[in-house]
Amino acid sequence: MGYYDQNYPPNPHRKKKRGWLVPGLLGIIIGILLVTLVVPAFLESGNFTQDDTEEQIADNEQENTGEEKGNINTSVNVDVSTQITEIVEEVSPSVVGVINIQQRMDFWQQGEGTQAGEGSGVIYKADGDTAYVVTNQHVIEGADEVEVVLYDETHVEAELIGGDLFSDLAVLTIDANHVEHVIDIGSSADIKVGEPAIAIGNPLGLMFSGSVTQGIISGTERTIPQDFNQDGRADWQAEVIQTDAAINPGNSGGALINMYGQLIGINSMKINQAAVEGIGFAIPVDTAIPIMEELEETGEVTRPYLGVEIYSLDEVPHTEWRSTLNLPEEVEGGVYIWSVERLSPADQAGLERLDVITQMDGEPIHNMIDLRQILYQEKEIGEEVTITFYRDGEQQETTLELGTQ
Repeated sequence: MGYYDQNYPPNPHRKKKRGWLVPGLLGIIIGILLVTLVVPAFLESGNFTQDDTEEQIADNEQENTGEEKGNINTSVNVDVSTQITEIVEEVSPSVVGVINIQQRMDFWQQGEGTQAGEGSGVIYKADGDTAYVVTNQHVIEGADEVEVVLYDETHVEAELIGGDLFSDLAVLTIDANHVEHVIDIGSSADIKVGEPAIAIGNPLGLMFSGSVTQGIISGTERTIPQDFNQDGRADWQAEVIQTDAAINPGNSGGALINMYGQLIGINSMKINQAAVEGIGFAIPVDTAIPIMEELEETGEVTRPYLGVEIYSLDEVPHTEWRSTLNLPEEVEGGVYIWSVERLSPADQAGLERLDVITQMDGEPIHNMIDLRQILYQEKEIGEEVTITFYRDGEQQETTLELGTQ
């Protein structure tokens, strides 16, 4: 039947197929013996541990992964040094803490020095054994003693040379042997809106000494009204730099610097309103330098003096403009004289109570701030000026020589 053998008897010489179960079981038993007896002995003789084996496996996997990625080295060294960190490292030793200490008398009239306030300051000059620190007037106001806290937290005694209310600046001196760095002076005239700025100081006191905040210059010629006697009326308008670098209580007197590490402003104040955030102010360094130099030399800032007590006309009801002061319709503003000091320049020039000053040397005066700004920023002691004023409805002029108080 050809190739079919179903009709033939079995071949007695053909080997029968052996069963697979028995050899398989033997192989499993031998494998278990090798794992339990031979492998531990090998690991022990070669000082290998299970952890070493796992680490080697992990290393091999990492190598394989690296080969697949083109042998990329995943170990990276990051250099966190930037221009800002370098600037801060250089400038920070010149920014100090300032402590206002005032004497408090006890029941037995014994004086006890208590810390009345804290602020910041900037070491801006060293001359021989003396170093000079600028801070804010309001930081040291009323102080019987002043301490300066250096960058390394060393406390040194400071001497108050003088302060100025209108500029909110004060100058201190300390022993120059303690000084490591004097800040570089820049120029506030060159700054531009949008350029970076860094504020360094002690926000919320010495607990956060040497704090650094970064922002931009938000405005260069801002004017902020200041009420010195807290009567609700502005006595002065300070010209300041506006920045969004965070400036908080305790930052006052600290440094506002540019990206060259140069001083461009003295941090002074912050608008403390719940609806206002990110607005801080600094005194421009170009405005501050002449005042600081005058404080160094004389201990005070001397300004031209008229010898009158004046108030802005807009504080008077308009009905009084006509009925009491007899002002004509064309008068839109000015200052009225409430009192005249005897033998003062104003007295010698013939000015009287209720005279209304509207011009000085032809410059219009709308309020008390205008008059002070013309006097303090444009005029000199001993200079002759022409005053235009109204008395009983008639415009008059007088000339006086500016004095000093």
